[in-house]
Amino acid sequence: MWKDPGISADSYYEVKPECEEDVPKTKFKIKNGKTLSERRWQAAFNPEGYLDIAPTLSRIHRGGIHPDIRGQVWEFLLGCFDPKSTFEERDQIRESRRVQYARWKEVCQFMDSHVGSGRIITAPIITEDGVPIQDPLVLLEANPCDDSQADREKMEEVSSNEFKDEVITDKKIIQWKLTLHQIGLDVLRTDRTLVFYEKQENLSKLWDILAVYAWIDKDVGYCQGMSDLCSPMIILLEDEADAFWCFERLMRRLRGNFRCTESSVGVENQLQSLASITQVLDPKLHEHLETLGGGDYLFAFRMFMVLFRREFSFGDSLYLWEMMWALEYDPDLFALYEEQGEQGDAVEGSKGKVKSIRQFGKYEREYVKHGSKPSEAPLPISVFLVASVLKEKSTKLLQEARGLDDVVKILNDVSGDLDAKKACIGALKLHKKYLKKAKKP
Repeated sequence: MWKDPGISADSYYEVKPECEEDVPKTKFKIKNGKTLSERRWQAAFNPEGYLDIAPTLSRIHRGGIHPDIRGQVWEFLLGCFDPKSTFEERDQIRESRRVQYARWKEVCQFMDSHVGSGRIITAPIITEDGVPIQDPLVLLEANPCDDSQADREKMEEVSSNEFKDEVITDKKIIQWKLTLHQIGLDVLRTDRTLVFYEKQENLSKLWDILAVYAWIDKDVGYCQGMSDLCSPMIILLEDEADAFWCFERLMRRLRGNFRCTESSVGVENQLQSLASITQVLDPKLHEHLETLGGGDYLFAFRMFMVLFRREFSFGDSLYLWEMMWALEYDPDLFALYEEQGEQGDAVEGSKGKVKSIRQFGKYEREYVKHGSKPSEAPLPISVFLVASVLKEKSTKLLQEARGLDDVVKILNDVSGDLDAKKACIGALKLHKKYLKKAKKP
């Protein structure tokens, strides 16, 4: 029987010729009858604009989303829009959000004129005491494939801002200004192999969004790794405000990972959950990791912080993300986020409410079936994805890991070699198994 080999998605995310040898090929293939196509996507809406989300989720889990419509579909998966809304209602929401983003950006432009200027900051512009740094700032753009080649650096002097002679006393403004150059440095490193980021306007768009987000989210601000999460939004959604809101919704899920105190790092909760899951499902591996001094599971830190961006090619990481979000989908996601207001933490979904189980993602259905208690926040699927990677490498870790360095090396070796769909299937199996075992006394 003839099997559709599919079309590679690599052509949609073009890599610079000089970087092609260093970038793994995307395993994700666009397949007729499996991948959510534009035709099927349009057919899922009724004449008023209501979206039948159930078959859409099923199709995404089966074969991902066609790159041409990825941005549109992600807006629903991330809770930007309610499937039960009309075309007209969504147009109104989109317009009001664009206006809100423009207002926030104007505030940031008033505090620093580089925002929205098409340029980015890569050197400090203020001291910790609020004293502006008068020296000209320099933009360094290293060779995207080899940061060591200084001769590829470009230098551009940029003007100082409105506050150049004014000592700033507002601690929130000082803190925000102190992050701007770090955002710039990270932006220049983000997806540097892609042709898309050869354009200065795309780099500055990414910097602007992160700068605005750092201002409105006072508790978290900006942390390294956020540029990796935001970058795909810039590529998939042409309008800067739309890309911002897609990123903002993603951060609703993940901002807890970036919240740090003097005594803890936000992602520790997920690391502890990973330890508990491994202890239940693979006690031998857990014991071995504890013996090696890895019982805190910090070796998995990066996977959680940037959602496997380092373990998959760019195209495969997008495929993985959309499958995760489809599997985790909660039909009340939009309403939950609207109730939270600005920058609310992720909260429990609508488990327990009378609702068709088909409207939930396949992963969420298990929680609905098992009836999670109100005090138990459901674990994100990302924890089981990491657990599935550990399970796949369990034998190798038990036989070859003699120290934490070995653990890190074995896990780093999976980079570019993982299959996103298999990882999700593995995560679903482990999740089901864990729920059954965790129920037992």
